[in-house]
Amino acid sequence: MSGLMVDAARCVGCKRCERACAFGGIVVEGRLARPTDACTLCGGCVEACPVDAISIERDEAGEGPGRDLSACRDIWVIAQVDAEGALLPVVFELVGKALELAKVRGCQVVAVLGEAGRAPRQAERLAATGVAEVIHTVDERLAYADAEVFAQWICALAEERRPEAMLFGATAFGRELAPRVAVRLQTGLTADCTALDIDAKTGALLQTRPAFGGNLMATIECPAHRPQMATVRPGVFAAPERVTAGAGTCVDLAAGIITQAPLAPEVAPRVAVLGIEPVTGGSIAQAERLVVVGRGIGSKKNLPLMERLAELLHAELGCTRPLVEAGWLDYAHQVGQTGAAVAPKLLVSIGVSGAIQHLAGIGGAETVVAINEDAAAPIFGVADYAVVGDAIEVVTELIAQLEARD
Repeated sequence: MSGLMVDAARCVGCKRCERACAFGGIVVEGRLARPTDACTLCGGCVEACPVDAISIERDEAGEGPGRDLSACRDIWVIAQVDAEGALLPVVFELVGKALELAKVRGCQVVAVLGEAGRAPRQAERLAATGVAEVIHTVDERLAYADAEVFAQWICALAEERRPEAMLFGATAFGRELAPRVAVRLQTGLTADCTALDIDAKTGALLQTRPAFGGNLMATIECPAHRPQMATVRPGVFAAPERVTAGAGTCVDLAAGIITQAPLAPEVAPRVAVLGIEPVTGGSIAQAERLVVVGRGIGSKKNLPLMERLAELLHAELGCTRPLVEAGWLDYAHQVGQTGAAVAPKLLVSIGVSGAIQHLAGIGGAETVVAINEDAAAPIFGVADYAVVGDAIEVVTELIAQLEARD
């Protein structure tokens, strides 16, 4: 059993551990330290103890129920559908990445899809993306995004079939569902990953995400628990064309088998949906062309110029976080770690320096054109075409050239 252990014979009640803990995870009562439910096993109290009375015991790999790592297999992609019952684009992005990981590991990719019967069924289309199997059920209890119901179904499948890893799209529903599954399965979860890799020998999923406010990139592993779980924002990975094609068009891929796995009869929703209010406006995350502006455009009065360029390119307008904080544009336009992750075919970056938080959100872009007067700007490190010059002058000339073509 893992946990914080206190040696009563050594503890002198000095309270250094209590002062060292920022979470209230240990208290001293009657000259004896005692861990509380707030303990995060960070180890701060262990380092602070002058008499080595505190230690942390952790489960070794393979200990505990359901932790025989050698019995785990396959990479699962948890598929999500929209209000009309169509598969979300992030599903194909995750399938494409999962196929890459599975090739390294020498395992298979399994998609898990639960849907209601009122919409055209998507299992056949999902089976044509290259996955080995689609675990599927059709049930009216899945008509709405009830994370509790979905979690019970997914966890029952996972306990029976023991997947090695699970990938979720970091949509609003995915961010609610993944933690429920992780808690039920007593495993770890890394949110908002920007890169995924896998160790061919051990099967360790290397999950990379921005940390400490985006100032560094952390690679996280879950060595002693399975399944390994990660959520990935839509647009982080580009979906291969062979994966996004519909059923019957993937001539180079053998269709995976479809296995029916019904939801247990006793599972019942505890929330009744009385009505649904549609959301107005789309998301720039799905835009095929983007013009993204930063502080280098000078001032808010230059936004109409950028909007004109976006119009001529048939693109959407995005921006960096400082522009949203300054009130120049709404949050819906923000691109980056704290905004939308995007994967357009064309991204024109104007006056953007390229902070790590921003670069984490544009990694899926196919072609990046960067305009910045600073030749050493980090954005040029990811750009396919770099223009060093005054943003306003370059954009004005570009608009003139585009208008002359029309």
